[in-house]
Amino acid sequence: MSAFFAAFTWAAHLLPAAAVIVLFTLLVRLALLPLSVASARGQRARARLAPQVAALRKRHARDPERLQRAVLELHAREKVSPLAGCLPGLLQLPVFFLLYQLFSAGELGHYALFAAPLGGRWGDALAHGGLLGDAGLVYLALFALVTAVATCTYRMTKRQMGAVEAGGDVPGMGALVKVMPLLSFATLVTVAVVPLAAALYVVTSTAWTAAERAVLYRSST
Repeated sequence: MSAFFAAFTWAAHLLPAAAVIVLFTLLVRLALLPLSVASARGQRARARLAPQVAALRKRHARDPERLQRAVLELHAREKVSPLAGCLPGLLQLPVFFLLYQLFSAGELGHYALFAAPLGGRWGDALAHGGLLGDAGLVYLALFALVTAVATCTYRMTKRQMGAVEAGGDVPGMGALVKVMPLLSFATLVTVAVVPLAAALYVVTSTAWTAAERAVLYRSST
Protein backbone atom coordinates (compact mmCIF):
# COMPACT_ATOMS: atom_id res chain seq x y z
CA MET A 1 0.00 0.00 0.00
CA SER A 2 2.86 2.39 0.78
CA ALA A 3 4.25 1.86 -2.73
CA PHE A 4 0.89 2.74 -4.28
CA PHE A 5 0.61 5.79 -2.02
CA ALA A 6 4.03 7.00 -3.16
CA ALA A 7 3.26 6.33 -6.84
CA PHE A 8 -0.08 8.11 -6.60
CA THR A 9 1.42 11.13 -4.87
CA TRP A 10 4.13 11.36 -7.56
CA ALA A 11 1.63 11.05 -10.41
CA ALA A 12 -0.68 13.62 -8.80
CA HIS A 13 2.08 16.20 -9.20
CA LEU A 14 1.91 15.68 -12.96
CA LEU A 15 -1.84 15.25 -13.49
CA PRO A 16 -5.03 16.05 -11.59
CA ALA A 17 -5.62 13.38 -8.95
CA ALA A 18 -8.96 12.35 -10.50
CA ALA A 19 -7.24 11.87 -13.86
CA VAL A 20 -4.61 9.68 -12.16
CA ILE A 21 -7.37 7.43 -10.80
CA VAL A 22 -9.04 7.19 -14.21
CA LEU A 23 -5.70 6.40 -15.88
CA PHE A 24 -4.87 3.83 -13.21
CA THR A 25 -8.27 2.18 -13.76
CA LEU A 26 -7.70 2.00 -17.51
CA LEU A 27 -4.30 0.36 -16.95
CA VAL A 28 -5.88 -2.23 -14.64
CA ARG A 29 -8.59 -3.03 -17.17
CA LEU A 30 -6.03 -3.21 -19.97
CA ALA A 31 -4.05 -5.74 -17.93
CA LEU A 32 -7.23 -7.81 -17.48
CA LEU A 33 -8.13 -7.65 -21.18
CA PRO A 34 -6.79 -11.17 -21.97
CA LEU A 35 -9.17 -12.59 -19.34
CA SER A 36 -12.05 -10.62 -20.80
CA VAL A 37 -11.27 -11.96 -24.27
CA ALA A 38 -11.21 -15.49 -22.85
CA SER A 39 -14.55 -14.81 -21.15
CA ALA A 40 -16.07 -13.70 -24.47
CA ARG A 41 -14.82 -16.89 -26.12
CA GLY A 42 -16.41 -18.87 -23.31
CA GLN A 43 -19.70 -17.06 -23.87
CA ARG A 44 -19.68 -18.02 -27.54
CA ALA A 45 -18.70 -21.58 -26.65
CA ARG A 46 -21.60 -21.90 -24.21
CA ALA A 47 -23.97 -20.63 -26.89
CA ARG A 48 -22.53 -23.21 -29.27
CA LEU A 49 -23.19 -25.97 -26.72
CA ALA A 50 -26.81 -24.91 -26.21
CA PRO A 51 -28.28 -27.54 -28.63
CA GLN A 52 -26.40 -30.33 -26.86
CA VAL A 53 -27.59 -29.05 -23.48
CA ALA A 54 -31.16 -28.97 -24.81
CA ALA A 55 -30.79 -32.62 -25.79
CA LEU A 56 -29.48 -33.48 -22.31
CA ARG A 57 -32.36 -31.59 -20.75
CA LYS A 58 -34.83 -33.65 -22.72
CA ARG A 59 -33.03 -36.91 -21.93
CA HIS A 60 -32.81 -36.28 -18.17
CA ALA A 61 -36.02 -34.28 -17.70
CA ARG A 62 -37.05 -36.42 -14.71
CA ASP A 63 -33.65 -36.43 -13.01
CA PRO A 64 -32.39 -32.87 -12.27
CA GLU A 65 -29.27 -34.08 -10.46
CA ARG A 66 -28.26 -36.27 -13.38
CA LEU A 67 -28.93 -33.38 -15.74
CA GLN A 68 -26.62 -31.08 -13.80
CA ARG A 69 -23.86 -33.68 -13.78
CA ALA A 70 -24.26 -34.26 -17.49
CA VAL A 71 -24.06 -30.53 -18.26
CA LEU A 72 -20.98 -30.12 -16.07
CA GLU A 73 -19.36 -33.09 -17.78
CA LEU A 74 -20.15 -31.56 -21.16
CA HIS A 75 -18.55 -28.26 -20.14
CA ALA A 76 -15.50 -30.06 -18.78
CA ARG A 77 -15.14 -32.15 -21.93
CA GLU A 78 -15.39 -29.04 -24.13
CA LYS A 79 -13.14 -27.06 -21.72
CA VAL A 80 -15.81 -24.41 -21.17
CA SER A 81 -16.16 -22.80 -17.74
CA PRO A 82 -19.64 -21.48 -16.89
CA LEU A 83 -18.13 -19.05 -14.36
CA ALA A 84 -15.18 -17.73 -16.37
CA GLY A 85 -16.91 -14.39 -16.95
CA CYS A 86 -16.76 -13.61 -13.22
CA LEU A 87 -12.95 -13.69 -13.00
CA PRO A 88 -12.15 -10.19 -14.36
CA GLY A 89 -14.58 -8.65 -11.88
CA LEU A 90 -13.21 -10.61 -8.93
CA LEU A 91 -9.63 -9.62 -9.72
CA GLN A 92 -10.60 -5.94 -9.57
CA LEU A 93 -11.80 -6.16 -5.98
CA PRO A 94 -8.32 -5.77 -4.38
CA VAL A 95 -7.73 -2.59 -6.41
CA PHE A 96 -11.11 -1.18 -5.41
CA PHE A 97 -10.52 -1.89 -1.71
CA LEU A 98 -7.03 -0.38 -1.94
CA LEU A 99 -8.48 2.93 -3.16
CA TYR A 100 -11.28 2.68 -0.62
CA GLN A 101 -8.87 2.24 2.26
CA LEU A 102 -6.40 4.90 1.15
CA PHE A 103 -8.99 7.63 0.73
CA SER A 104 -11.04 6.57 3.76
CA ALA A 105 -7.94 6.99 5.92
CA GLY A 106 -7.84 10.68 5.06
CA GLU A 107 -4.19 10.82 4.00
CA LEU A 108 -5.19 11.78 0.44
CA GLY A 109 -8.28 13.73 1.39
CA HIS A 110 -6.94 17.06 0.13
CA TYR A 111 -7.32 15.93 -3.48
CA ALA A 112 -10.61 16.79 -5.16
CA LEU A 113 -12.65 16.47 -8.35
CA PHE A 114 -13.78 20.05 -8.93
CA ALA A 115 -15.46 20.92 -5.61
CA ALA A 116 -15.87 17.34 -4.36
CA PRO A 117 -13.07 15.89 -2.16
CA LEU A 118 -11.87 12.50 -3.38
CA GLY A 119 -12.05 11.22 0.17
CA GLY A 120 -15.62 12.42 0.66
CA ARG A 121 -18.93 10.71 0.06
CA TRP A 122 -22.30 11.73 -1.36
CA GLY A 123 -23.63 12.17 2.16
CA ASP A 124 -20.89 14.73 2.82
CA ALA A 125 -21.84 16.61 -0.35
CA LEU A 126 -25.49 16.69 0.72
CA ALA A 127 -24.54 17.94 4.16
CA HIS A 128 -22.34 20.72 2.77
CA GLY A 129 -24.18 22.46 -0.02
CA GLY A 130 -27.08 20.11 -0.65
CA LEU A 131 -28.10 18.24 -3.77
CA LEU A 132 -27.39 21.17 -6.10
CA GLY A 133 -24.30 22.43 -4.32
CA ASP A 134 -20.91 22.42 -6.03
CA ALA A 135 -19.99 18.97 -4.72
CA GLY A 136 -23.54 17.70 -5.15
CA LEU A 137 -23.48 18.54 -8.85
CA VAL A 138 -20.36 16.41 -9.29
CA TYR A 139 -22.24 13.44 -7.89
CA LEU A 140 -25.31 14.17 -10.01
CA ALA A 141 -23.09 14.09 -13.10
CA LEU A 142 -21.62 10.75 -11.97
CA PHE A 143 -25.09 9.32 -11.28
CA ALA A 144 -26.27 10.38 -14.75
CA LEU A 145 -23.22 8.75 -16.36
CA VAL A 146 -23.64 5.55 -14.34
CA THR A 147 -27.36 5.34 -15.19
CA ALA A 148 -26.66 5.68 -18.92
CA VAL A 149 -23.89 3.07 -18.82
CA ALA A 150 -25.92 0.72 -16.59
CA THR A 151 -28.89 0.87 -18.96
CA CYS A 152 -26.71 -0.09 -21.92
CA THR A 153 -25.01 -2.82 -19.89
CA TYR A 154 -28.38 -4.16 -18.70
CA ARG A 155 -29.65 -4.54 -22.25
CA MET A 156 -26.46 -6.19 -23.51
CA THR A 157 -26.16 -8.53 -20.53
CA LYS A 158 -29.81 -9.58 -20.77
CA ARG A 159 -29.34 -10.55 -24.41
CA GLN A 160 -26.06 -12.34 -23.74
CA MET A 161 -27.25 -14.27 -20.70
CA GLY A 162 -30.50 -15.17 -22.45
CA ALA A 163 -28.55 -16.62 -25.37
CA VAL A 164 -26.87 -19.17 -23.11
CA GLU A 165 -29.58 -21.73 -22.52
CA ALA A 166 -27.16 -23.96 -20.65
CA GLY A 167 -27.01 -21.60 -17.72
CA GLY A 168 -30.12 -22.89 -16.02
CA ASP A 169 -28.72 -26.41 -15.78
CA VAL A 170 -25.43 -25.49 -14.07
CA PRO A 171 -25.62 -25.29 -10.26
CA GLY A 172 -26.13 -21.67 -9.25
CA MET A 173 -26.22 -20.37 -12.82
CA GLY A 174 -29.99 -20.19 -13.07
CA ALA A 175 -30.14 -17.49 -10.39
CA LEU A 176 -27.08 -15.78 -11.89
CA VAL A 177 -28.78 -15.50 -15.28
CA LYS A 178 -31.70 -13.68 -13.64
CA VAL A 179 -29.65 -11.42 -11.37
CA MET A 180 -26.66 -10.61 -13.59
CA PRO A 181 -28.38 -8.00 -15.82
CA LEU A 182 -29.55 -6.07 -12.73
CA LEU A 183 -26.08 -5.87 -11.18
CA SER A 184 -25.16 -2.98 -13.47
CA PHE A 185 -27.52 -0.73 -11.49
CA ALA A 186 -25.84 -1.67 -8.19
CA THR A 187 -23.07 0.71 -9.26
CA LEU A 188 -25.41 3.59 -8.36
CA VAL A 189 -25.47 2.45 -4.73
CA THR A 190 -21.71 1.95 -4.71
CA VAL A 191 -21.04 5.46 -6.03
CA ALA A 192 -23.33 6.91 -3.34
CA VAL A 193 -21.68 5.23 -0.34
CA VAL A 194 -17.94 4.89 -1.07
CA PRO A 195 -15.28 7.62 -1.16
CA LEU A 196 -15.32 9.56 -4.42
CA ALA A 197 -11.92 8.12 -5.41
CA ALA A 198 -13.30 4.57 -5.25
CA ALA A 199 -16.47 5.77 -7.00
CA LEU A 200 -14.35 7.13 -9.87
CA TYR A 201 -12.68 3.75 -10.19
CA VAL A 202 -16.07 2.02 -10.31
CA VAL A 203 -17.54 4.45 -12.85
CA THR A 204 -14.51 4.23 -15.14
CA SER A 205 -14.38 0.45 -14.89
CA THR A 206 -18.12 0.17 -15.56
CA ALA A 207 -17.83 2.34 -18.66
CA TRP A 208 -14.90 0.20 -19.85
CA THR A 209 -16.96 -2.94 -19.30
CA ALA A 210 -19.84 -1.60 -21.38
CA ALA A 211 -17.52 -0.69 -24.26
CA GLU A 212 -15.68 -4.00 -23.92
CA ARG A 213 -18.89 -6.01 -24.07
CA ALA A 214 -20.10 -4.10 -27.11
CA VAL A 215 -16.89 -5.08 -28.95
CA LEU A 216 -16.06 -8.56 -27.63
CA TYR A 217 -19.59 -9.97 -27.51
CA ARG A 218 -20.99 -8.50 -30.71
CA SER A 219 -20.63 -11.79 -32.56
CA SER A 220 -22.19 -13.85 -29.76
CA THR A 221 -25.56 -12.07 -29.62
